[in-house]
Amino acid sequence: MIDWIPVVFITFKVLIFGTCMFFAIKWHYDQGKMGTDRRALLRTGAKIAVVFILLLLGVLLFTFGLARMLGMDLSLP
Repeated sequence: MIDWIPVVFITFKVLIFGTCMFFAIKWHYDQGKMGTDRRALLRTGAKIAVVFILLLLGVLLFTFGLARMLGMDLSLP
């Protein structure tokens, strides 16, 4: 009998990545049609970078907090 977990997860991953790629390509195509202000583009890129860094920091703190709560030793040898 086949193990269904990998089949379900891989199918889900392919569907999500396919959908995301479709919308990313569509968005870039639509952005190319209209002229954008270079300042606005840089400002938006900076905002996205800051949000990404903050989310990354939040995930890192959550992971270390959860590991400490579960009693894992996180000290370096």
